[in-house]
Amino acid sequence: MPQHSQPLAALIASRICHDLVSPLGAISNGLELLHLSGVPQSPELTLITSSATNATARIRFFRLAFGQADKGQSIHAKDLCDILTAVHVEGRITLDLRLSDDIPHPMAQALLLTILCVEQAMPYGGLLHVSRLNDRWHITATSGRLTPDLTLWAALSGSAKWPDISASQVHFLLLFQCLENQSSHIDTTLSDTEFRVSL
Repeated sequence: MPQHSQPLAALIASRICHDLVSPLGAISNGLELLHLSGVPQSPELTLITSSATNATARIRFFRLAFGQADKGQSIHAKDLCDILTAVHVEGRITLDLRLSDDIPHPMAQALLLTILCVEQAMPYGGLLHVSRLNDRWHITATSGRLTPDLTLWAALSGSAKWPDISASQVHFLLLFQCLENQSSHIDTTLSDTEFRVSL
């Protein structure tokens, strides 16, 4: 892989997210103007408003997860919680976020990528707990049925070779690169109803 492939991909992701924010913001502003002008709140307008809000939240999430992570910058815990809450407001996953203080951008990126990876093991939803203890971050999924892809998690931990990666799994490889850049690693524990990832 060329030396600049990874940062170039992150810059492209940042650019795409940046360019999508403006039209989504315009849609949201237009909907607000309709509301202020007295237009009745129909099911159609409710659906459009909800979709625009969700799309904006996902763009913020993707920009931080897939974009350029500046080492000298941080994100406040409340802002990160707001991003995560907005993305999951209508989903089947309930969040329990125990975040505080400022979080360096590279670590915030690693957290979001880890959450994406863990969520893939929760096809029927459940509880997702995020906290920091003893200088490590812990992301714990609790669900009646968990289906982690053990091959991908083994590759992520460095104990197995990487299989062919599809678009729906790209966050695993990005997380591996993100952790490698920070000289960090993950540990996982799995039971019938709980899957924990520590980094």
